[in-house]
Amino acid sequence: ALRTLAGAGLAAVGGFGAYGFVYERRHATVTRTTVPVRHLPALLAGLRIGLISDVHHGRFMAQEDIAAAAARLRDERPDLILLAGDYVTWTNREAVAPCADALAALAAPLGVFAVTGNHDPEPTVKTVFEAYRIQVLRDECSRITARGEEVSIGGLRYWTRKPADIDRVFRGAQGLRILLAHDPRRLTQAAELGIPLVLAGHTHGGQVVLPGIGAPAAARFPVAAGLARLKDTTIYVTRGLGTVILPVRLNCPPEIAILTLAAA
Repeated sequence: ALRTLAGAGLAAVGGFGAYGFVYERRHATVTRTTVPVRHLPALLAGLRIGLISDVHHGRFMAQEDIAAAAARLRDERPDLILLAGDYVTWTNREAVAPCADALAALAAPLGVFAVTGNHDPEPTVKTVFEAYRIQVLRDECSRITARGEEVSIGGLRYWTRKPADIDRVFRGAQGLRILLAHDPRRLTQAAELGIPLVLAGHTHGGQVVLPGIGAPAAARFPVAAGLARLKDTTIYVTRGLGTVILPVRLNCPPEIAILTLAAA
């Protein structure tokens, strides 16, 4: 998904590249963001969601680093935890179980839900993660009750992109609708369907953010990281935890996101 990253990474060689490889990519930051949501039920104002994505367990993302990030997220005590895909790299099935084991500390009163990304072997992730009490949504909707209000979490497979197919995921849904999608480009369809909130990953925030230039690897996405809005739909894109193509982050630290919902 970040094919242009190799070109951008050439600008980060030498001292900057060493910093991005040795230090920045391994030092996740906890970000706390207020997320405005149109038509948010009053009782859901202040609801806190923990979001992580793009773990990419493998040679450059050790199991202990994943476990440390999971513990930090758990210790923030969010009401709900969502995982936005790409737990391994290049569909490495052998890495799924160690990754799930590292995420096992995750717990929240309203549950832990996940979708898969383009790097994930879907059936393996679903089977293994659900053995660890992480519900994997593959074009499915899970309805939960938060503070007496219904919340419908619709989780997309990476390749699902037609508005009719996304609308089908939410068929019969009531209350607040949250679309959990690996790819932030689903913002377009969500806005067309009037879904008020999209949470995504996939971009890694660009991994390499160059002063005065930005994130070349994320240029094709509607937003590389953080908050954006299209019509009545708000999206938050997390920078994720891991790396791909190049094991470097520059001006783009890994992220454990804590999102607090507020009326728009």
